[in-house]
Amino acid sequence: MTSFKTDTWDIIIGGKDRKTNETIAVHFPYTGAEITRVSCATAQEITEALTSAEAGFAITKTLPLHTRIKILTELASKMEAMRQELTETIIMEGGKTRTLAEEEVKRSILTIQHCAEAIATHAEAMIPLDRVPAGEGKSGTIVRVPIGIIVGITPFNFPLNLVCHKLGPAVAAGNAVIIKASSKTPLSALMLGKMLLAAGFPPQALSILVCNHPETMQLTCDPRVALVSFTGSGDIGQKLRAQSAVPRMMLELGGNAAVIIEDDSDLAAAAKRIVQGGFNHAGQVCISVQRVFIKRTIYNRMISLILDNTTNLIVGDPRDPCVTVSPMITPEAAKKVKTWINEAVEAGAVMLHGGTYTKTCFTPTILEKTTPDMKVNAEEIFAPVITCTPYDTFEEALQLANNSKYGLQTGIFTKHIDQIRYAFEMLDVGCVIINDIPTFRLDHMPYGGVKSSGIGREGPAYAIREMTTEKMLIIS
Repeated sequence: MTSFKTDTWDIIIGGKDRKTNETIAVHFPYTGAEITRVSCATAQEITEALTSAEAGFAITKTLPLHTRIKILTELASKMEAMRQELTETIIMEGGKTRTLAEEEVKRSILTIQHCAEAIATHAEAMIPLDRVPAGEGKSGTIVRVPIGIIVGITPFNFPLNLVCHKLGPAVAAGNAVIIKASSKTPLSALMLGKMLLAAGFPPQALSILVCNHPETMQLTCDPRVALVSFTGSGDIGQKLRAQSAVPRMMLELGGNAAVIIEDDSDLAAAAKRIVQGGFNHAGQVCISVQRVFIKRTIYNRMISLILDNTTNLIVGDPRDPCVTVSPMITPEAAKKVKTWINEAVEAGAVMLHGGTYTKTCFTPTILEKTTPDMKVNAEEIFAPVITCTPYDTFEEALQLANNSKYGLQTGIFTKHIDQIRYAFEMLDVGCVIINDIPTFRLDHMPYGGVKSSGIGREGPAYAIREMTTEKMLIIS
């Protein structure tokens, strides 16, 4: 078990450790016990980080590709060597089960490796200019160049991998980077920053901060920032978009992901995946299964299978290898979910399982007879709660899935190719997944949504494109 510091963790400003007068406590979600404290950046530290990043960009934009590749490859190697320490840190600061924490570390290492590999996909491109008479005797070359200071704002639920998805592409693209880590789970980000510096990244170009809302807005409103990449709640993301003066934004704002189950599906396999997708990490995943739509002819059988899988889950201390459902991040988060469930039941919903909690441990909950306007359906619940609704036609199921302000990913279990094509055409989401749940994600794939789920795409190659711009050379 990692031995956490009893003294305050430093933040990183321009590659240097910095203590501040104000600190923030980091708690173990299962018990609520304080495990350490972290320095909190004030307006002065934000200004210093931006000034340093401006100087750092003058260095990073000239780094040759092989140097960027070497830095990222070395970072992945250092993460591999620190695999156990990173796993323990994610368990303690984020409350993830050991299995999920180990998986996140593994994915994070792959994300950084993908960033190193993706650099080569943005090589020079020749443009034939002599397609028109005026272009005779001229050659055109397009290259992608870095854009400046990247600010990455990350949430608590993936404290390492989502930092990698912002930091890794920024480094690969040749930019300076400032990470504003979640104040609930900042330790993984700080550890990653230390490793990146040890891997040879120019120190002036890196800051890892923890700060409050006013200081965050100072970061996102500074004209020196070229792009903000934000992952978090829709409300905060939309406010950020409205108030920020930054020219480019990548916003991943979550969803209330739907699953559609047709009667030709492997019902046992579908039920198992739905339970995993709905209750892993206590449902605190933006593509967690939330709304389940089941063909009426198989509804009762499917409900029985989902309930059977749910009863085998164990909620509790994430340090216990037998525990399969981790605690929620705070007691306040659990209390909010309980309020939404109570509102739904009072309005006619039926609770088939769960609905209780102790401190941060929320029992996996299954509701039926809900309506689209209930918060448990209309909003992102971000908790171990799924709603189940029968439908009669496939067209009706697609309409139910689309009846949301969000549009991140949707999963459909069917073997009919015509339904697959029709669903892909009709669903208003960033990704349609056939015969699996919407919680499926590979880190190198393009990831993002439509409507209130955000703008832009993550995934190393796609984020690098967002973090660079095209520059053309024409030679006569």
